[in-house]
Amino acid sequence: MTAIAFIGLGNMGGPMAANLVKAGHSVKGFDLSPTSCDQARADGVAIAGSAQESVREAEIVITMLPAGRHVLSVWAEILPQVTPGALVIDCSTIDVESARKAHALAKEQGLGSLDAPVSGGVGGAKGATLTFMAGGTAEAFRQAEPILSRMGKKVVHCGEAGSGQAAKICNNMILGISMIGVAEAFVLAEKLGLSHQALFDVASTSSGQCWSLTTYCPVPGPVPTSPANNDYKPGFAAALMLKDLKLAQEAALASGAATPLGAEAAQLYALFNGAGHDGDDFSGIINFLRGPKH
Repeated sequence: MTAIAFIGLGNMGGPMAANLVKAGHSVKGFDLSPTSCDQARADGVAIAGSAQESVREAEIVITMLPAGRHVLSVWAEILPQVTPGALVIDCSTIDVESARKAHALAKEQGLGSLDAPVSGGVGGAKGATLTFMAGGTAEAFRQAEPILSRMGKKVVHCGEAGSGQAAKICNNMILGISMIGVAEAFVLAEKLGLSHQALFDVASTSSGQCWSLTTYCPVPGPVPTSPANNDYKPGFAAALMLKDLKLAQEAALASGAATPLGAEAAQLYALFNGAGHDGDDFSGIINFLRGPKH
């Protein structure tokens, strides 16, 4: 049994912490939301009175927070309280530069660290089927892998500090672009009188097949578990997709990479969010692409 501190018990962090409890670990958590704390407590997580209190005596510290500024603020607050020899893991999706700054903060305190964002959404968090993309030293990864594997089905060491975040934003740029492509194809098929099922049956077994089609089809019917069958309730909210696409564009600008399709995807999701659909699943962009109803 490992003593784990978990800071950030929201839609993703809460189920992840609960899975660590199920795996037999001792988990002490903290979140600013009383509702999140109540749910985590019901799932067997001991709730601390503060972030600092949660990390005392912890062997592993995990954070799951909204943005880079939150991670840096929390790490600056808690790291002086962390037990020497403990490992600090950030599972948030943040910009690469902030991730590297967080690693530097940990190094100043003599602590091992890992940036380990996840893919798989709320369903993956609940089902412990997440994919973890980890950046940090080989030793930090070796120490973290048994813990991360209790929350996911695949744990990949992507390289040194910041590499996990780099992998995450590249992956989600692919996802955003491919979902728009799949949605455009279904809109065209509708105009041409081709049924959703016919297009799915062809494309899912042909060169057009991709995750956005075969697992997360943006129209009701062909993939019963996709959000399209539940009025586009997330899932993975459009606001989060826009956040990741913006992170990818920031990284592209900083590195000099040409990502014209990534830029276009970011613009389309900005329009979709701006039209009041930020709480919809990102696959709901198909409704936006169809245009106004007549």
